[in-house]
Order: sequence, then structure tokens, then C-alpha cells
Amino acid sequence: IVYSMPEPDAVREITSSRVLRALSHPLRRRLLDALAVDGPSTVSALADRTEQAVGNVSHHLKVLDEAQLVVEAPERARDRRERWWQLAASSLSWSTRAFAGSESEAAVAEAAALLNLEHQLAKVRAWMAQSETAEPAWVDAAFASDFWLQLTPAELAELSHELVALARPPALEQREQLVRD
Repeated sequence: IVYSMPEPDAVREITSSRVLRALSHPLRRRLLDALAVDGPSTVSALADRTEQAVGNVSHHLKVLDEAQLVVEAPERARDRRERWWQLAASSLSWSTRAFAGSESEAAVAEAAALLNLEHQLAKVRAWMAQSETAEPAWVDAAFASDFWLQLTPAELAELSHELVALARPPALEQREQLVRD
């Protein structure tokens, strides 16, 4: 079985504070993460994965759908009652400068950026908390580095694009292989 996923370079540029609000909710973010890691899923499977009630997950998927962050994957359903969901884009991006025209929207964009950073730090903290029980190969492969780069804005943008291109394709290929098997 191969499911349709957004192209690896399908980056959705967010320009709406309404979409940022939808993205910034902790459970909705967890749902997006689950769909990114595990691929398309049903409400029930997402509820199990997030340890939430089916009704709660369904409500938050509706919000994500209205924000066009997820889309239905009807080709996966076995019958008309079963609903599958998948990410609408493989990556999300926004610039706080895009919201500078409105003080309230700028506040939402800045809060979303800070919440995104906290979300990423929580992932690192979770890894560190369980790293003692992780397989040795994962502990050995994990890394952190501490160095400074002196880049121009153009060089930083190029580095960003190169890092995304380097990281995204293998993950997508592995996910598709798992689904095929």
C-alpha cells in the first residue's frame, strides 16, 4: 500500500494568524506530529496515539482541517464511515515579519514562533529524559555540537534550504517503504 503524501518540498507558507492559532494548540501540534511521523491515520488511531478521547481528537482535526493543515485521505477508507486524515503539506513555514501590519497578528505570530521553539525543546528534553533506556546505537548516533557560523542572510537562507533538503527525502522514503512492507 502506498499512500499519497505531500511532496517532500511541499512547504506551506502560513500568512494567516488564524492558521497560526490552530497550529499552536498543544494537542493539535501532537496530532500534526503523529501524522508526520506515522502517515495518514484515522481519528481512533490518533486518539490511541495521543491518549485522548475520540471526540476531542475529532474536534481538533476539524480545526486543523478548517485551517487547511490536514486533509482527508478518502482513498484509505474501507467504507463511507471511516475517515482518514493526512498532512496537507510536508512542512510549514512563516515569518513574523509577514504579520507586522497588525499589532494583534504580530503578537500571534511571535507567540506561535515561541511556542514552536518550546515544542522543539520539549522533544529534545524528552529524548534526554529517556536516553539512558534507549538502544545503545541510538545513544551513540545522537549528537549535539557547539559552534558558531558567521553567515550573511543569503548564506543562512541557503543553509536552511540545504538542511531541509538533506533531512526530508530519506525520512519520506523510509515512511513510504514501511507502508509498502
